[in-house]
Amino acid sequence: MTKIAIFGVGLIGGSLALNFKGKPGVTVVGLSNNPASVEKYVRLGVVDAATTSVAEAAEDADFIFICCPVGLIDSYLTQLAALPLKSGCVITDVGSTKASIVRAAGELDFGQAHFIGGHPMAGSERSGVEVANINLFENAFYILTPTDKTPEPAFERLADLIAWTRAQIVRIEAGLHDNIAAAVSHLPHLIAVALVNQIARYNESDTLYQRLAAGGFRDITRIASSDPIMWRDTLIDNRMILLDMLEDWNMQIEHFIQLLENADGEGIEREFLTAGEFRNRLPERSKGVIGSQFDLYIDVPDNPGVIGQIAGLLGNHQINLSNIQIMESRSDVPGVLRLSFRSREHQDRAAQLLEPNYTVRR
Repeated sequence: MTKIAIFGVGLIGGSLALNFKGKPGVTVVGLSNNPASVEKYVRLGVVDAATTSVAEAAEDADFIFICCPVGLIDSYLTQLAALPLKSGCVITDVGSTKASIVRAAGELDFGQAHFIGGHPMAGSERSGVEVANINLFENAFYILTPTDKTPEPAFERLADLIAWTRAQIVRIEAGLHDNIAAAVSHLPHLIAVALVNQIARYNESDTLYQRLAAGGFRDITRIASSDPIMWRDTLIDNRMILLDMLEDWNMQIEHFIQLLENADGEGIEREFLTAGEFRNRLPERSKGVIGSQFDLYIDVPDNPGVIGQIAGLLGNHQINLSNIQIMESRSDVPGVLRLSFRSREHQDRAAQLLEPNYTVRR
């Protein structure tokens, strides 16, 4: 029997548990400090068993996944180093920074157990075990950061286990991971939060800002709604890299200020063309560290029952909607009805059904 312990069964931990639970010869045990959460994990069927005891969860575990905010990972590593772990046990984490965690683990003695840093580059603005999803990691990049002291058999065992999630496993050095994650995830989150807070301040003098901040603005800033505790720990842990990148960002903004001051239309056009060319080369079907949106925008007539007809058509074909929104403004997108889906498969199937009768845009 293979025992997998999940420390923290939220969105990431719960989604991992769902991928492992039910596999032949596997038992999944969840850990939480909160007895109510322990009961919830089991009631929702995400794990086979759950406990509030670190020692009980870790006892005889073949794999231990630490799925908690970055600021708590060191504490769990220290507790695990004090326990008689099973020989060959592989400890890993899902923190969105890696260098400091790998360094801290390297200073501890886990006996015959081994630590391998990990980061599944998939997620959502939502959090909690209630939104755990067995398909969360499919086609996502799952980063593993072994060191030169990591036994290759241990790495291969962990990689084979994670393969059940259908993620694309990428082996990378911890420091390089932190540089890339800062650029493509941490910096965008900072920018989104700063932009939303700027508009919120404008809104204090005129609430029309909030009313009109629909469509595109809401979409491009959705990551500003992410878990504050998780991002507090992540940004502080990776702050030295981020400070350098913020200097680069300030230079980019200063460049745009100069373009605007000089009314340099050609320069502005050139910046948009350069950005568009690079963005168009980004992988479309791979999941990145910022969760993808699977939305369709539908032009519909303002007739009674049309929304029910669309929802009924999708339901009859077993296509799940995660959200439906009537757009108040057409300024950002040409559609008035936004349909959101959990996966690209459902998005594609919905588009095929609706396109014969409606104008559909992605």
